[in-house]
Amino acid sequence: MTASTMPFDVVFAHALRGEACTVRTVEGAPVPLPVEDWTRGADVVDRLFLRHCAGATIDVGCGPGRLTEELALAGHVVLGVDVVHEAVTQTRHRGGPALRRDVFDRVPGEGRWDTVLLADGNVGIGGDPAALLRRMRDLLGRGGRIVVEVEPPGRPTGSADVQLTCECASTTYFAWGRVGVDGLSALADRTNLTVRAVDRYDGRWCAVLGVRR
Repeated sequence: MTASTMPFDVVFAHALRGEACTVRTVEGAPVPLPVEDWTRGADVVDRLFLRHCAGATIDVGCGPGRLTEELALAGHVVLGVDVVHEAVTQTRHRGGPALRRDVFDRVPGEGRWDTVLLADGNVGIGGDPAALLRRMRDLLGRGGRIVVEVEPPGRPTGSADVQLTCECASTTYFAWGRVGVDGLSALADRTNLTVRAVDRYDGRWCAVLGVRR
């Protein structure tokens, strides 16, 4: 039976509640969405990523909140933001502060955050990595940083149309960005940012970007 079409926030909420979910491009085969990795607690690699977060941190696309929770436990002023109500609810249940908000709309503390965190592929939000990074730059205070998870060498930087499918429903195709580590310097140049550091942790790649003055 063909699944019905429903909005992204509805389908993703089903995934966060434990329903099997896949993601696919127009031309590609479906691959499992790693929701189980996001709903558990932070692991060793997550904590290595979070060492790059300094001061007050906004976790953009916080999902079910494992990183927001970990930052709060470490003593950071932190706020998770996500467009999906279920994600915000689960983050709050973990004890992390969270707000349902599109990050392209006005957010609390705009222009004063020390760190913007884009983990778990969230550099893809909006389908235009350059536009997203420019928006993240606007959230930062002076001397702030963007901590962003990027894809391994050999992966392209750009955008593709993707679709989420759970047992109950699918989304329509929507634009999602991707950033490979090979294209990071060129992307930083386009967005008036500078690459401060790039680290690899057990197959995951983490970059720290600063605002070029």
